[in-house]
Amino acid sequence: MSEEIKTMRNVALAGHGGAGKTTLAEAMLFKAGVTNRLGKVEEGNTAMDFQPEEIRKQQSINTSFIKYTHNKHSLTLMDTPGDQNFFSAAKTCFPVADSMAFVIDGVSGPSAMTEEAAVSALEYNLPGFVIINKLDRERADYSTSIEACKTALKKKIVPICYPIGAEDNFKGFVNIISGQAFVYDAEGKSSKIDVPSDISDDIEMAKEEFIENVAELDDDLLEKYLEGEEITQDEIKAVFRKGIQDAQFYPAICCSATKMIGIDMIFDIITDYMPSPLDRGDWIAKDVNGEDVVISPDPDAEFCGFVFNTIVDPYAGRLSLFRVISGSLGKEGNVVNTTKDTKERFSQLLYIAGKEQKPVTRAVPGSIVAVAKLKNTLTGDTLTEGKDIQIPAPKPMPPVISFAIAPKEKSDEDKIHEAVRKILEEDTGLKLQRNEETKQTILSGRGLVHIEVTAEKIQRKFNVGMGIETPKVAYRETFKKKIRVQGKHKKQSGGHGQYGDCWIVLEPLPKGSGFEFVDKIVGGVIPKNYIPAVEAGVTEASRNGILAGFPCVDFRVTLDFGSYHSVDSSEMAFKMAGTLAFKKAAVDAKPTLLEPVMKIAVKVPEDSTGDIMGDLNSRRGRVLGMDSEDDKQIINALVPMAEILRYAPDLSSMTGGRGTFTMEFEQYDEVPGDMAKKVIDRVNAENEENK
Repeated sequence: MSEEIKTMRNVALAGHGGAGKTTLAEAMLFKAGVTNRLGKVEEGNTAMDFQPEEIRKQQSINTSFIKYTHNKHSLTLMDTPGDQNFFSAAKTCFPVADSMAFVIDGVSGPSAMTEEAAVSALEYNLPGFVIINKLDRERADYSTSIEACKTALKKKIVPICYPIGAEDNFKGFVNIISGQAFVYDAEGKSSKIDVPSDISDDIEMAKEEFIENVAELDDDLLEKYLEGEEITQDEIKAVFRKGIQDAQFYPAICCSATKMIGIDMIFDIITDYMPSPLDRGDWIAKDVNGEDVVISPDPDAEFCGFVFNTIVDPYAGRLSLFRVISGSLGKEGNVVNTTKDTKERFSQLLYIAGKEQKPVTRAVPGSIVAVAKLKNTLTGDTLTEGKDIQIPAPKPMPPVISFAIAPKEKSDEDKIHEAVRKILEEDTGLKLQRNEETKQTILSGRGLVHIEVTAEKIQRKFNVGMGIETPKVAYRETFKKKIRVQGKHKKQSGGHGQYGDCWIVLEPLPKGSGFEFVDKIVGGVIPKNYIPAVEAGVTEASRNGILAGFPCVDFRVTLDFGSYHSVDSSEMAFKMAGTLAFKKAAVDAKPTLLEPVMKIAVKVPEDSTGDIMGDLNSRRGRVLGMDSEDDKQIINALVPMAEILRYAPDLSSMTGGRGTFTMEFEQYDEVPGDMAKKVIDRVNAENEENK
């Protein structure tokens, strides 16, 4: 059984959207004989991108899985999304891969999500290799892409190929390790040729540099190299493999997925150099006390699995995808979800092959399998035979944009919430909350496209139309002037009347103080049992300010005088008096509008900092300062929420997809006069319409 695990490979294709990951996966499947035709993203007939939303947008939205065999090795390929809108679907899958293949566009080089994937590779100490793709395209450049990868991937890059030809003329490569040259025909079949004379000197230099890079990893090999002794191919390969397995560097190769150039080289790198689950070794779980527990990939040990993905089907129910960390599973059985502290039963074990689900009879460490209809299990959960441990799950990526959602048909109110709740089970990049103040349901995600695609999924899967709109801003009102007024409620209607009389002082307080009520009644002019009623009247009235009905903050009300009637006074009468007093004072206390201000940290390439700072200033932002992180600049600023409700797509546009940001609420600030008037007029008009 260990031999079976030894020949297993789990590889995640990672990189920025548009680098050609899905096209490369299709070429690999075709070359491996899994498919009998070469699927094309443009034609919507790929094995990996099969969801209607993926076909329409011509990009990966979910991670797809497929298995193939090569040289008696069993390989699971994960085609992960590279668009920032859907990158959360990639990030949940990286921990269960044993290695990463970084697919790089040979024209534009590595971009933002390539860098994000590299961070995950470093976090899990995953070995990997670099595929410079699209070298047949105009302006594609292998050497330039390699140099860019050294910075973007934060790792040493060791080229093991040298391209033959460039752009339209790219037709093959020289394998620097073996010294052999290959060219490819129109069908993607390779032929061995002599190294072209015009690049022979370059190959010699590349070979020398390669041996030097490898020799540095081993003291004995380095000594032989420095003394000019001959180093055998086997010695080089052994040290080279160990360097890859220890994630000391990433080897790099050249490729054109559309022309099928380099696909066989990718197969060889994966089988010869990438780790098996046994090579990856132990996993670290946590026990109930938070202490580390070592979990080994031993097929005879107690079962432990980690759920890394969930697929929701309105008819078939929930499908839970997990990796077996230790032990083994049969085609049916019982497991314990230690995250939820519940027992689960499954009746069929499956592996995912594109859009198909195929039954399997057992799973061993390293197997990536699925089971259907687990009642309480979701992404990030740990499954065991009973041992109370948990595998730490990756933190969800923070949402960067929010929209108010509502059903397109009023009768679908309940259905929309149930549909969104189910979609949240499979998409960790989404967050749902109810804003009681604005009475809106807010769906937050990684971008506008993310939310739009979610709406499409809900329509397709649950037949519910979901409308999205920019959420309302939760403004506040406050006061700038101190004023003293009387609030008197007197009503006679036969029998007992109503009488409440109070004098209050309303005055502004410093920012962030909230509301304060002070009782300064002396001599019993208002009985003590009526004073809380005055406060209640003020509090209730302050929830709807005088300008546009927003809650009032940062003010003090002091109750200092009043009168009462021994028969007609009551708590209700004094509550009304408090309400009248507040409303009267609010008119003359110079009411003003406040807006929420967000603290934002924008991480961008250095050459974009000027544009970003200018843009933040145009959004009424105030730059607080800058920090550096590797080759990026982090701009810290305070910006009104109203100005950055749709900041995510704007930032992506300004930085070519290489900018990211986080934000959190900081404070409320006064809205400038002319802008305040526009907000007040707009909100009051909306309120009139809704009456």
